[in-house]
Amino acid sequence: MFQTHLGEYAALLTAVFWTITAIAFESAGKKVGSLTTNLIRLFLAFIFIGIYSQITRGSFIPFDASTHQWVWLSLSGVVGFVIGDLLLFEAYVVIGSRVSMLIMSLTPPITAFIGWLVMGEVLTKQNFIGMFLTILGIMIVVFDRKPNNNNSSKNKKSVKLSYPIIGILLAFGGAVGQGTGLVLSKYGMQDFDPFAATQIRVITGLVGFSILFIILKRWKKVFSAIKDKDVMTRLSIGAFFGPFLGVSFSLLSIKHTTTGVASTIMAIVPVLIIPPAIIFFKEKLNFKEIIGSIIAVGGVALFFM
Repeated sequence: MFQTHLGEYAALLTAVFWTITAIAFESAGKKVGSLTTNLIRLFLAFIFIGIYSQITRGSFIPFDASTHQWVWLSLSGVVGFVIGDLLLFEAYVVIGSRVSMLIMSLTPPITAFIGWLVMGEVLTKQNFIGMFLTILGIMIVVFDRKPNNNNSSKNKKSVKLSYPIIGILLAFGGAVGQGTGLVLSKYGMQDFDPFAATQIRVITGLVGFSILFIILKRWKKVFSAIKDKDVMTRLSIGAFFGPFLGVSFSLLSIKHTTTGVASTIMAIVPVLIIPPAIIFFKEKLNFKEIIGSIIAVGGVALFFM
């Protein structure tokens, strides 16, 4: 039973891991910034995966990967980790992890839509209905009816964004980056070990962010963050459950089941993250936001049924 549905179980664990890492990285990012959070968490992930690979595969770095795997997994690392996660982590700081992960539920529809446009993949009416429901659920959360500030129309209400537009756009960019990175990973990984494949992506991400820090001259912020025990604890937790376990299990999932099924199960994060957001960040959710999150996740599920 377990072996038959290994991909599905791996996807479910991925959703749990990403919920934990989103909470950890939001709290760390608000203290030291998204760029510093990204660089340190990738370095920690590199160490975690390296130790695991040394024990299980006898090699700290995946030198046994083919040229094809290095090229495509590296490209996936640039798109997913450097571009996608940079935007997502900044969204954590601006609008919080709960709303960011809700917008990230657009990742599966975006991926399929790109495949439809670029590669001519078939999308059914049900697919479009699922896409519509996902967008509708997100809109229910991010839009609200608020009193008009115009004195001549005090009793009238207008529809306005409940969260900063820049944060919403950042999270959307993260969704596009993650979806594209996942497709590139599947193409590049083939039958290669998922943890080793993740390490290649992490190495590329480290190189990319290091170049950014050299250009922006922000290394002092990194050293300052390393000295902060509270921040390093949060980053260690986030790195362990995110780039190490989360990303690796996502690759394990798409290796043993279809990308659509894996993406659908992973997309339940917006619902899973509601309780910890209330507990740790004291967020006050109204009924509308809970319903919107459920509709969005339901739309993703319908998209791949």
